[in-house]
Amino acid sequence: MSSKLLLCDCEGTQSLDLDQISSACEMSCSKVHTALCTRELGVAAEMLKTEDQLVIACGQETVVFSDLADDLGVDQPGFVDLRDRAGWSEQGQDAAPKMAALAAEAILPQPITSAVDVISEGTCCIIGPGEIAYDLAGQLSDSLAVTVLVTDQAQPLSRSFDVIRAKVRNLTGSLGGFTWQLDQVQQLEPGGRGNFAWSAPRDRASSRCDIVVDLTGGTPLVTAPDKREGYLRVDPRDAVAVARAAFDAVQLVGTFEKPLYVRLDEALCAHSRAGQTGCSNCLDICPTGAIIPAGDYVAIDPMICAGCGECSALCPSTAITYEDPPVSAVLSRMHILARTFRRAGGVAPRLLVHDAHGSQMIRMAARFGRGLPADVIPLELNGVSGFGHAEMLAGLAHGFARVDVLMGPKTERDALDRELVLAQAIAGQGALSLIDEVDPDALADLLYAHDAPQPLADPVLPLGNRRQITRLAAQALNPDAEAPLSLPAGAPYGAVVVNTDSCTLCLSCVSLCPSGALIDNPDKPQLNFQQDACLQCGICRTICPEQAIALVPQLDLSDKALSQQVLNEEEPLECVECGAAFGVRSTVERIMEKLSGTHPMFATSDQARMIQMCDDCRVNAQFHSTDNPFQSAPRPRVVTTDDYFTKRKDH
Repeated sequence: MSSKLLLCDCEGTQSLDLDQISSACEMSCSKVHTALCTRELGVAAEMLKTEDQLVIACGQETVVFSDLADDLGVDQPGFVDLRDRAGWSEQGQDAAPKMAALAAEAILPQPITSAVDVISEGTCCIIGPGEIAYDLAGQLSDSLAVTVLVTDQAQPLSRSFDVIRAKVRNLTGSLGGFTWQLDQVQQLEPGGRGNFAWSAPRDRASSRCDIVVDLTGGTPLVTAPDKREGYLRVDPRDAVAVARAAFDAVQLVGTFEKPLYVRLDEALCAHSRAGQTGCSNCLDICPTGAIIPAGDYVAIDPMICAGCGECSALCPSTAITYEDPPVSAVLSRMHILARTFRRAGGVAPRLLVHDAHGSQMIRMAARFGRGLPADVIPLELNGVSGFGHAEMLAGLAHGFARVDVLMGPKTERDALDRELVLAQAIAGQGALSLIDEVDPDALADLLYAHDAPQPLADPVLPLGNRRQITRLAAQALNPDAEAPLSLPAGAPYGAVVVNTDSCTLCLSCVSLCPSGALIDNPDKPQLNFQQDACLQCGICRTICPEQAIALVPQLDLSDKALSQQVLNEEEPLECVECGAAFGVRSTVERIMEKLSGTHPMFATSDQARMIQMCDDCRVNAQFHSTDNPFQSAPRPRVVTTDDYFTKRKDH
């Protein structure tokens, strides 16, 4: 289905090159209009009725055109903001390649994020001092089923809501599913004259609610309270904030869609094996506490997950993948932006990755300042915290001269800092950066001042999971690399070095390696290693009884990393009886040296000789020895009738 781009120069305030945009983005364009949202709204109405897939080049008046489509009973149009992101700029005359790229991205199909329904029936718990909590409960009691967990001795005067006293042991859950664990619970006894009485305290009580309003003003009851849906934390001294919380609480009733931000493949998780802890990146980085250990793997509570994406950026095995949007969709957008920009005559595009806060900064810089440079292409994501080293390197591999990530006030930056260092170790320092700027004018000045290195002459299209994307992009960015690239400590790529003098080839490391990077040889004592599969989780180093293993963070871009390399091998010992190969020669000889002639079980030469036998021959030799350990007591004689009569006294 062909698309039609409806253009408007917003009262002549921007320059639009109709032919250049149309030819590069491969979609037909209307003539350039001047006031589509006002005087020429009828033109938009006709286009909505006649065009199957209409994209309107306006980001400011989307509500006007959406309402118009509803009134006409037609499908909603698409929108692309060419004005604030390209046209309104000091270099607006040269922004046609960027406009074409943004228009081409606007018609790129995007996957729909999976979601689950969250039902909130309006059960609300208010915790805090009675003076404020009772007043707020009175306001909400007509709309919500309110219970006040009072933290002082204040007595309620109204019975329009429930009141309890208790000590909070734990609060878990989120909107529609909070669970309280309480001790010393006292319920209000409404009978009698004067102040209400309280019941005797009871421990180990639990309760559930849909909404929590925290008026304590102290330590939050949950981690990352600003990211926990349904948890409203308010400073009790701020009357305006309390009133706002009352309004917000009433809105949290009904059925809501909760996006499933991440997907977990337990089979790939390298958290633990046989009680030995390996990777804990996601556990350490999750700001909401949505990830917990679950045996050899981790478990993710989708109701608590706030969708920052840090866990997926740091996951070395790709067991956790981000789904809002998936990495494949982000790569597709980067590819179409870079390709269309070059097709329209652009030379060295720069990518600016940002979130909704960044979009507002771009709009402010465009309306009141210098706007974005003509070669800076913005890419908006729901969150930038999960934009890891794989995506950064992929942007450079697609042909962008540099990739900058604009952080917002609420951006989780711990993972970004680590991922930037890793990406710079692979691609170099000059092409990647994080921008921590909240002033739109300062942001624009910074982008105009940035130096743009030369992009790849022959861009590539990296595909696959994050590890595969990183490898393909790194090969394109380092075509002449012969030695492995040195990486910072904690990188998810690297080699395993074995001290062959200490290693006994017990193969404990092979049995616990979660990715299969360490492999044995069933035909001989041998330890093999495939570097491309190594996660650097450290389980092999932890489990090695001889402490013979060390990890070396590096990225080997040669084909050698894709094949098995021998880390240690020895000749097997041949059984002295049957000649079958078994065990490690050096290990058996060391056992012979320590036990032969000294241990009671191997005091004689014949006994010591059994150490050099295979399992079958050793059992056979022991069975036929004079002190056979398998020999039991003699079998009892069968009792016959004669025996019976012999014992009778009257016979």
